[in-house]
Amino acid sequence: VQLQASGGGLVQPGGSLRLSCAASRIQYSMRSMAWYRQAPGKQRELVALIDDPGNTEYVQSVKGRFTISRDNTKNTVYLQMNSLRPEDTAVYFCNNLIRTLPWGQGTLVTVSS
Repeated sequence: VQLQASGGGLVQPGGSLRLSCAASRIQYSMRSMAWYRQAPGKQRELVALIDDPGNTEYVQSVKGRFTISRDNTKNTVYLQMNSLRPEDTAVYFCNNLIRTLPWGQGTLVTVSS
């Protein structure tokens, strides 16, 4: 399985971005998928997760601003990010909940004026 994250870029504080994570194929270990991020000098952290029925959870810092969703017909997981803050600046990755899939290159999100 290959995971390809895309949709990052430079955005001003308060702006929005929509990230996509496309999988080359689907497999059982992808029933629960998550977005992670890694800021410079920091450990990679889980940001949001979604299971196969569509239940979601978020880290406190993004609750009310980020929305994770999935389209199983396209093997794709999305992250809608609104009201972006400079502290959201990071490389964003997707993986399953137990991080057993190969990490892709991620997509860089930079929030700056």
